[in-house]
Amino acid sequence: MTSFCPTTDAAAAADPDAAAPGLFAGRTISELATELRAGRTTSVELTRHALEAIAGSGPRVNAFAHVDAGGALAAARQADRELGEGLDRGPLHGLPTGIKDMIDVAGLPTTAGSAHLAGRVARTDAACVRRLRRAGAVIVGKTTTHEFAYGPTGDRSVHGPTRNPRDLTRMAGGSSAGSAAAVAAGMVAFALGTDTGGSVRIPSALCGVVGFKPAYDAIPTHGVLPLSRTLDHVGVLAPTVWDCLTVHDVLAEREGRGHRLDGAAADAGLAPDTGRVGGLTVGWLTEEAPPPGDPRVAATVRRALETAVGTVPDVVWRRARPCRDAFSAIQSAEASALHAQRMEQAPGLYDEEVLRRLQAASAVSPERYAAALDTRGALIRAVGELFGRHDVLALPTVPITAPPFGAREVAQDGRVIPVRDALLSLTSPWNVLGLPAFSLPAGTVDGLPVALQLVCRPGDEAKAAALAHRLTP
Repeated sequence: MTSFCPTTDAAAAADPDAAAPGLFAGRTISELATELRAGRTTSVELTRHALEAIAGSGPRVNAFAHVDAGGALAAARQADRELGEGLDRGPLHGLPTGIKDMIDVAGLPTTAGSAHLAGRVARTDAACVRRLRRAGAVIVGKTTTHEFAYGPTGDRSVHGPTRNPRDLTRMAGGSSAGSAAAVAAGMVAFALGTDTGGSVRIPSALCGVVGFKPAYDAIPTHGVLPLSRTLDHVGVLAPTVWDCLTVHDVLAEREGRGHRLDGAAADAGLAPDTGRVGGLTVGWLTEEAPPPGDPRVAATVRRALETAVGTVPDVVWRRARPCRDAFSAIQSAEASALHAQRMEQAPGLYDEEVLRRLQAASAVSPERYAAALDTRGALIRAVGELFGRHDVLALPTVPITAPPFGAREVAQDGRVIPVRDALLSLTSPWNVLGLPAFSLPAGTVDGLPVALQLVCRPGDEAKAAALAHRLTP
């Protein structure tokens, strides 16, 4: 079995380009919850560890745009009091978390990484944040984002760029850069992000943690600053797939489904060399003309998958390119419409790269946008073709490893690959289709994490997670 473990203290000491991990690195929600209830730790102690980790690695990684130490410690003390009085709000009770700076948290700034929103303080919690508070989670601050979430690199923000904790010379990915970096560096138990074209899964893949984009509208986006209203999702970043589903159940207001699967139970569901886990069939998604990338990434990810479940057959998808084209038109039209007034009145407040992209996006005509929506509808109706014989589809999350910090092109086999196009190429179709998608660590290439993406139908998330458990126990 191929798996990826978070950086250890020894590894960090040996690699000066890596950030030393905090207390939460590799610690599952279940483990932390057990320690809390056994009295071996308190929410206040966990929160102090989180704040210390943020302060210790903050200047190097830059995962947080705003830290609320006083509010977090007050919430932690309340969580401890409630547990002491017998009030247990569930598995997230007392656990520190970070919230992407696109999501409103009452009393804290929501700036979307932009000078346009400097001084903006949220008056109320976003719906997803209210649900986290009801579950007893402790919000320690707001994580960094690519400006207005409009970029997959995570290095364009008024709060400064976010670096990859695994290698500080590499980008963290975006747009939920801070959330991925905070989890990878062990600063928090889990974090929330948003995902419009891959913004949870891309940084998760590059930083070596698990990311989950639920089905469209499974988690409410009320109180989340929009980028593209028909593509935006709220997602979760955490050490394990079960952690992601535990948080998802809280955010989606589902009753807990017991997301604890021990190794014996997972092994019992495996039929070796069949591409099956329990009653699930798995297919490897391919295209007739795949987008450019590093072939070692795909080979490593597929090898990890097949080591876990046996030979996995190819599933050729002939509608990937139309899906990516529809994504580009829809996101461009909706983002430029949202920003039209700001671009006209105060263009100088944008990061120059973000402004150029928004200006280019405004060239999408109403006719092209309408055609893209029609294409999207047809693709959604036809998505059953992908699942005709397979319950879960597998492919790399991104086809390259984390690019060097600040890079906009990478060379591969004599070709120059645009970084943005590569990062989005395998994630954006699932936003168009609104399907649940996981990203989970699946090995390394040149010492950098690579990731497997698992896509399923709405309602099959826990089944796909059973497969994911085989790769990341």
